Order: sequence, then structure tokens, then C-alpha cells
Amino acid sequence: MTDPIQHPMAMDGKDIRNLRGDPIDAERYFSRDFMKQEWDQLWTKIWHIAGRESQLEEAGDYLVHTFMRESVIIAKQHDGSLKGMYNVCAHRAQRLVWDSGSLDQFFCPYHGWTFDLDGTLIDLPDRDDYPQGDPCGKVNLIEVRVATWGGFVWYTMDDDAPELLDYLAPLPDLYKNHPMEKLLRVKWVKVDLDCNWKFWSDNFNESYHTRTAHKQVAPTIDQDHFTSRYEMFPNGHARIIQMGRPSLRDRVPAGEHHPFDDVLRAWDIDPDQYPDYETKAMQGWRDLKDAKKRLWKEKGHLHYEHMNDEDLTESPFTHCFPNISFGTSADGVALFRWEPHPTDPEKCVFDYWVMTYPIEGEESYVGRTATVAVDVKEAELEHMSYDGGKGITDESLIDSVVYQDWSLNAGQTEGWHSRGYQEPYMAAQESRVRKWHENLNDYLAGNPPGR
Repeated sequence: MTDPIQHPMAMDGKDIRNLRGDPIDAERYFSRDFMKQEWDQLWTKIWHIAGRESQLEEAGDYLVHTFMRESVIIAKQHDGSLKGMYNVCAHRAQRLVWDSGSLDQFFCPYHGWTFDLDGTLIDLPDRDDYPQGDPCGKVNLIEVRVATWGGFVWYTMDDDAPELLDYLAPLPDLYKNHPMEKLLRVKWVKVDLDCNWKFWSDNFNESYHTRTAHKQVAPTIDQDHFTSRYEMFPNGHARIIQMGRPSLRDRVPAGEHHPFDDVLRAWDIDPDQYPDYETKAMQGWRDLKDAKKRLWKEKGHLHYEHMNDEDLTESPFTHCFPNISFGTSADGVALFRWEPHPTDPEKCVFDYWVMTYPIEGEESYVGRTATVAVDVKEAELEHMSYDGGKGITDESLIDSVVYQDWSLNAGQTEGWHSRGYQEPYMAAQESRVRKWHENLNDYLAGNPPGR
């Protein structure tokens, strides 16, 4: 197991000298003109996640990812490779498939044109009735670029976009010790929300709000800004690394059960051995590192093999520009993705995946800040509407961190429309928010970072 080394591409995420100071105007959160600019200059230029590689096991398995009004098919070929195509018939633009699945061929339900898994037109009715010649051999589905990283299947609509690993840099380096291709998605939720998608990019680029909005975080993650490390990267990505121990200033009330005790006991550490709270938080954290390095194989955590001290205990929260974040722990990844509504700038869809590493004998999993266990099995998609909270009935979501954030959407949306809106007055720990908007501005100006 190796020691953590700060990546050379990392910029200090609290140093305002790394910012230009671009203003953040309210109109960007509700303007249809701004939404159109985002489609033209941002969404058609980036790499999107379509799904998990585990969804494409056999030839003919395919993913459908629909983004705003666009839809893409990614299909596993007979040689094991992946091929991406726009989900639109080459004849007269009918959508071919609506949901992910498995097929030998793609068949247009309108006029019966049939395409092979690679998008090649192979059959159609009345092939002799085309004055310009048989379409087979001339007309095929339009291709999109596809690549994989971390067990995720990615695609881009931009032929000139950087290669995926270059676009993601340095994230593949930062998480090279985590075998994310082995993750099992045990919770999969889509929620329709009444807010602009950028609420989430702002929200996940700062942890200043967690002390107020997410009081369940402090007992297991030290969210204090003076103990955390803040990083920003040239391609627009960013992260915060918080210590995997209780905060020393945000304490569980005396007499209440402390969640960190359960973490210690799981690794054969007696939480009652420490003379006071400060010692338990600090020495217990060090003892936890040692125990994980000593007992990982015995306890079946085989995915720990290449993890360093930081990987084993800390809580890095990473933002992948512009609309994906993931919280990484030694035992799993929570992925968050937010995508704009096709036509309404004040609506979005929030995608939430809970993923864990299967461990022999363990049938349930509880995320780091969660209280309700989920079964360790591949999850089915649950799609719901927030609807002021009335649409959320899933016990594992209510009072979760994401639910608490969803409840803030309405107030934020109203604030953006108010005549009382002011240029945000930000703390140093919120610098990643302003940097994110500067990166967005660069995309809209036709000058994407890293290109």
C-alpha cells in the first residue's frame, strides 16, 4: 500500500488568486437563451456517461441514453467492442429504441428499416424502389465516439473532443487504486426536480452548506474547512478531501450513540478504550487506518489491495465538470448526475447511484452518511418526481443528504428571480463554485479549458 501524493495538476481550491472573478448573474439560472448557448457550446462538446459496462455483457446488449432531445445507443458488438450511434433511423428520423435492452438488430417501427449492431443498414422493404439506388451500403446510422473508464461507459457528440482519459485528467490517476469496474449499483434513482441544473454544480462544489443542511455528516466526516484539502484542476474538475473521522467542533450530543463507534467496532477496535472524545476522533482515526491495512484480506475487503492511507479512510468528493459528482470511500461510490430538462431551464433530472464492492457474506450495504441499508444486488431504476417532497416515499431516501438538498431547490429558484438577488459573497471554501462558472463561461465563449 502506497502513501498519498498530491497530484501535480492540483491547484489550491481556496486560493482566490486562481480565480478571474467572473460575475455570476441570476439570468443564467432561468434564461432560455442561456439554455440554448449551453446546448450549442457545452453539452455537445463534453463526455457523457451512458451507463455501466456491466450492463453490456453479451453481444447485442445496448444502452440508451437520452439527453434533452438527443438520444444515443451504445451496443456491444460481436467482437466485444462498443459502438455508439444516434438513436434515429437513417430513413426519416424515427427513434429506433426507447429503453436499454438486448437485440440482434435494430428495427425501425415506422418503415421497417433494419440495422446491424454497428449501425449498418442491412435490410428494408422495397429495396428496388429507390431511384438513387439501394440504400444498403450507402446509408447507415451516424456514429458517436465511445470510451470507458471506471466501469462507466462514456460517449461524446464532438468528433474533436479530447480522448476520454485526457478529458477526465487527472481523475483516472487520482482513483487508480480503486477498482471501480467491480462496483455493483445497488441503488438507482432518477428524480424530476423543479430547478435549474446548475443548482447542483454549485451545490456539489462546496461543503460550506453541510454544517447547516446535513447534520448527519459531522459524526463520521470531518467537514471543517481548516482540516480539509481543496483542489481544482485545469480541465474544470475539482474535489475536496475531508478526513474520515468525526469533526472536533460538531459533536453528537452527550449520551447519544456515536456512529464512529460502529465504524471502529467493524474493524475490531474498542471505542471505549479512548479516554475522551478528542482522542477517540484522532487516535481512533489512526487506529482505523492501521486496522484496515492489517485486516483487509481477512475481512474479505479484497478491493483494498492497492489503496493507500487516504483511500482507506478519507472522504474525497469529486466534481467531474460539468454535471457529475461522486463521493468515493474505501467501500463504495455514490454517483450524482444532473441533466437539464429538454425545454424548460427551470427543471432538471437528478440521477443518483449507490455503488458498492461486493464482499463475500455481506448482503446489505449502508453508505457513509446513510442510515438505511440497501440489498447488495443490482438495482432496478426507480423514477419519481420530487413534487415538494410528496413524491418521495422510499425510506432510504427520506432524510438522506440528497433529500435535504432537494428540499432547497424551491427556495433557491425563487431567490434567483428576486430583485433582491446580489452577486454571491463567497467564502474561500466556495472558490470552486466561482471557478466552475468561469469554466462554463469559457465553454460558452468557444474556449473550453484543456483544449
